[in-house]
Amino acid sequence: MYNWQHKEWPEFIYKADKLQETAILFAQECGLVNGLVLGLNEELKQETFLEILTSEAIKTSEIEGEYVSREDIMSSIKNNLGIKPELTVKDKRASGIAKLILEVNRDVNQQLNLEQILNWHKILMEYDPKINGGQWRKGIEPMQVISGAYGREVIHYEAPPSENVPAELENFMDWYHRSELPVNDHISKALLKSAIAHLYFESIHPFEDGNGRIGRALAEFTLFQGLKNVAFLSMSKTIEQDKNKYYDQLKSAQRSLEITDWINYFAEMILAAQKDAKELIQFTLKKARFYDQYKNQLNERQLKAIQRMLKNGADGFEGGMTARKYTGITKTSKATATRDLQELHDRGIFTQEGAGRSIRYQLAL
Repeated sequence: MYNWQHKEWPEFIYKADKLQETAILFAQECGLVNGLVLGLNEELKQETFLEILTSEAIKTSEIEGEYVSREDIMSSIKNNLGIKPELTVKDKRASGIAKLILEVNRDVNQQLNLEQILNWHKILMEYDPKINGGQWRKGIEPMQVISGAYGREVIHYEAPPSENVPAELENFMDWYHRSELPVNDHISKALLKSAIAHLYFESIHPFEDGNGRIGRALAEFTLFQGLKNVAFLSMSKTIEQDKNKYYDQLKSAQRSLEITDWINYFAEMILAAQKDAKELIQFTLKKARFYDQYKNQLNERQLKAIQRMLKNGADGFEGGMTARKYTGITKTSKATATRDLQELHDRGIFTQEGAGRSIRYQLAL
């Protein structure tokens, strides 16, 4: 049986005793992040906000197996924020997901309603003529979540029939606005409501396509509303780092009304997302200090190579910088690359790993 087939549906059963511990840790991380943000100038705040929005847009698509150019996502977000000059976006899917992420962040002070969710879906599917954007699914075919090759498909979940969707969504909206949650502090409530809202929505699976992306957007919206502020974090980036665990937890939760494990998983995922955002902001500060200290000491080639390394963000430059990579990035000779790299190491800008032909360098941030 799936959760919606139980006669008590949608009366979820859970224990929230572990949630307060996670909420306390989350509050501490929020405090640290807010303190770091206060130390950023307006340019760095904008850079950090753009990075988090871009990560959310890219990763929520990758979870669904869709890969969109980072450059197109960033350009679309800048265009929608009115940051000049207007940038070209080659992949129109990037425009849809970027607009959705921005819309969710703008809407957090509004009361959620079904028209709003339909509008999110219309925005997401604006450039996909095969999907009826802004419409609930219809038809008699079962809505199933399936994986595996043709003839060996595995059904992970089957949602309520399409004819039930309008009533299910009315019940969802009634729960969203009237639910009384068995926790006292507003952070625990925000974590709990976000976890249940995402599971509840994904269980209805109301759209022909895009349910995962809209469901994760809804989870962030619910969290931000509960916190009474837009948080600097990307849920989807954290989910994508172990999406098999996400799908396993979701699948398990959709087969029962007892969802304690799901709530604990989801709250810990949000905590991890906040920690990841803290690391991003710390990296942004280190990068700004690095440029202030060294930008006038670097030649054009060195600056270009370092900018390419820093583009990878806090995750670093995979495999480090080598002479071969340096020549590819700067279009220079191997001898010049070796000399430039040694000079950067001698100045303490690079740290050296390995020896001989295996020498590679990392930025000493």
